[in-house]
Amino acid sequence: MGRLEHACLSFRSWLAVTAAAFLLGVRPSACSDLTGSRPNILLLMADDLGIADIGCYGNATIRTPNIDRLAARGIRLTQHIAAASVCTPSRAAFLTGRYPIRSGMVSSNGYRVLQWTAASGGFPTNETTFAKILQDKGYATGLIGKWHLGLNCESSDDHCHHPLHHGFDHFYGMPFSLMGDCAQWDMSEKRAGLERKLNLCFHIVAFAALTLTAGKLTRLLSISWTPVIGSTMVAILLLTTSYFVSPLIVHADCFLMRNHSITEQPMHFQRTTSRFLKEVSSFVRRNKQRPFLLFVSFLHVHTPLVTTEKFLGASLHGLYGDNVEEMDWMVGRVLDSLDTEGLTNRTLVYFTSDHGGSLESQLGNKQYGGWNGIYRGGKGMGGWEGGIRVPGIVRWPGVLPAGRVIQEPTSLMDVFPTVVQLAGGQVPQDRVMDGHSLLPLLQEADEHSAHDFLFHYCGKYLHAARWHDKHSGRLWKVHYMTPQFHPEGAGACYGRGVCPCSGDGVTQHSPPLLFDLSKDPSEARPLSPGTEPLYQAVIATVGEAVRNHRKTLSPVPQQFSLSNILWKPWLQPCCGTFPFCSCSQDGDHSET
Repeated sequence: MGRLEHACLSFRSWLAVTAAAFLLGVRPSACSDLTGSRPNILLLMADDLGIADIGCYGNATIRTPNIDRLAARGIRLTQHIAAASVCTPSRAAFLTGRYPIRSGMVSSNGYRVLQWTAASGGFPTNETTFAKILQDKGYATGLIGKWHLGLNCESSDDHCHHPLHHGFDHFYGMPFSLMGDCAQWDMSEKRAGLERKLNLCFHIVAFAALTLTAGKLTRLLSISWTPVIGSTMVAILLLTTSYFVSPLIVHADCFLMRNHSITEQPMHFQRTTSRFLKEVSSFVRRNKQRPFLLFVSFLHVHTPLVTTEKFLGASLHGLYGDNVEEMDWMVGRVLDSLDTEGLTNRTLVYFTSDHGGSLESQLGNKQYGGWNGIYRGGKGMGGWEGGIRVPGIVRWPGVLPAGRVIQEPTSLMDVFPTVVQLAGGQVPQDRVMDGHSLLPLLQEADEHSAHDFLFHYCGKYLHAARWHDKHSGRLWKVHYMTPQFHPEGAGACYGRGVCPCSGDGVTQHSPPLLFDLSKDPSEARPLSPGTEPLYQAVIATVGEAVRNHRKTLSPVPQQFSLSNILWKPWLQPCCGTFPFCSCSQDGDHSET
């Protein structure tokens, strides 16, 4: 056994050694080479989950036994960082191992995520996902749940941004994102704003129509009736559209797809959870004889917090707590599917959230967003820790040690090189990669993270950067720009919905803010030359790293430009004739 421990093991030899070590209670050797070991990969991603919402990260009042058990039997990362504090760019970075600014999944116009399913922006066709590489290595690849990275470019069925165009063999889920508008909830992402704009336009056009009519009748205006009739018809159209804007949004964005086909439009949310779980079980069962990559992208715990009756009122924290506890139950069911097929010891499982919990999700005195614990800020709030620090749990029984905690800086972008390495693939050499394989850390081959610096963007703007000084062990964070918000969370960004990245509501710091996260993880006590002797040296070191990082950036089209985020009727997917789209899970189509 001693000679084998220090050799590069073949797959069968590795399995035998790992199984024996597991049965004997011996921790696997840190120098065992897992490259090309080809385990199954199960990736679990929550939506808008606060890091302090789960028990193994400090929550004592929301019950998350399944996620906690996953951590107890695996490795927990405490400095796991998202590449953005909002959904779309964070998920793009996760799939590519690259900062979203490199793929153009950013903008400078205030729109930080895709706004409509029928928009032309989305995941660039020249980007490579880890799913594509694993697919080329013979893996079965599936995505179940949320996508939110675009759908079409030029027609309603070209599917240029679709998951199947980016390495997934199978997709079942929501091509857009769950929103309050989908359930016609009081908390609306875009309905309320559209209604205000439409009503304003209606009043302007109606006033113009009345003025023209009065002028015509009193002979003050020598015009034909055509402009009077035309403006009146426009006013009626605006009023009608304003009245029906809510169901229009529901049909436009809130639907399910299986591969390229719409299966349910609009969605019936009380059935979605059970359908996702059945889809997971079916995928695992179909592919148990070959290695697979399955990405389960939960709709939980994004507003409107759709929760089945079994979990309503079950938690101590209202609807949000209920939704977290239901998601934890779903995690348990997904893991059960591995147990049922005898795949648990052959599967690496990873759990995370796309970014931190939302402080803006508040109606009246009720908070419908997550809890980020000691960390400052939340979803959409630039580089503050609360919006970018997320859970990170990795389990592989018999291969990775159980119950270990890693306090080194890691990133969601690190998943890309990690799973590619395990599958025996090659990380792309024709582009800059920002993620680093987690395997040396997970196996204790390396004491420190490969990340010396991490950069924190808000849209296209660099808000902050961190430096892990491995010699001293100190973790420095420099803020160049910060959004202004209420720390208590109520109307956090002064009623803006999501904090802006630049302009009004954002403070530019000269000199920059400096925090020592190793002593002040809450970013509560900014340092100064008078309180920190290393202040100038740290600012200079991080500044040089920022300049070197910017040299690696190349101009690319912005996917969230105004022309790319606008709703385009010809791109609207519909099982029927929009807005009369109606189809059920079994594929029957009918116009209503």
